[in-house]
Amino acid sequence: MRQNSLPCRSPARFGPSGTPLAAALVVSATVLLLTMAAAPSIAKAQTSPEEAHEIVRHVDDLLRGESSRGKVRMEVITDRWTRTMEMEMWSLGQAYSLVRVLSPSREAGTATLKVDRDIWNYLPRVDRTIKVPGSGMGGSWMGSHFTYDDLVRESSMVDDYEIEVSFEGERDGAEIWEFTLIPLPEAPVVWGRIELDVRKSDRMPLESRYFDDRGELARTMTFSEFRTMDGRLVPSRLSMLPEDKPGESTTLLYEDLEFNTGLASSFFSLQRLRGGP
Repeated sequence: MRQNSLPCRSPARFGPSGTPLAAALVVSATVLLLTMAAAPSIAKAQTSPEEAHEIVRHVDDLLRGESSRGKVRMEVITDRWTRTMEMEMWSLGQAYSLVRVLSPSREAGTATLKVDRDIWNYLPRVDRTIKVPGSGMGGSWMGSHFTYDDLVRESSMVDDYEIEVSFEGERDGAEIWEFTLIPLPEAPVVWGRIELDVRKSDRMPLESRYFDDRGELARTMTFSEFRTMDGRLVPSRLSMLPEDKPGESTTLLYEDLEFNTGLASSFFSLQRLRGGP
């Protein structure tokens, strides 16, 4: 009787860990391919926390420098009316700011002064100086979509927020950083979170998105029309778009801007607020 013969199989070969050699080779090749694919992203330099703070500080100080003076046109569009104001603005570091309305005539002389944490308004039609409470910093300035905090820079993105890089790469055809800013405990700020997009090629801000305490988008500010003023590249057009009022906006157009003007802290006085020398 013939016995059924089974095909002869070569004995399985094993790798050092006991895995069949063929399977081990497949695993090794897969790991190698994944490593090679990941290598460019691993090798790519990522922005350090120190550099992130430096970039955000650059944006924070971009339009004021150590000291500054500028002429600005503000255009306000609402669903009921549109108006334009001409203003002159002065600043010294983060502690001192003065904004004075030049036109229209019915509002000329209206001014806002910041000295450290104190802020005052001057109303020339009634010749009255009013101190703005801290709770009023998020209020509308002159009926615009900018707040007092926006105009006189009460808060600082570097000093009052924790900064992290939430995106780094290409978006809409440009290499950018996206920074997410979370308020530090007890920081005197209005917003629950800010997202800031900065162009890598020249560190110009492109967009800021402001979220309330519930995490909902409240408004967006865009930066455009980049120009060199007094030797510094700056965005000359800033537009604020409220999320809850589609079609409305406030735009600041910088017509003239000077830096390192030699202003002294004594310039920022209540007498100057009222239009005095």
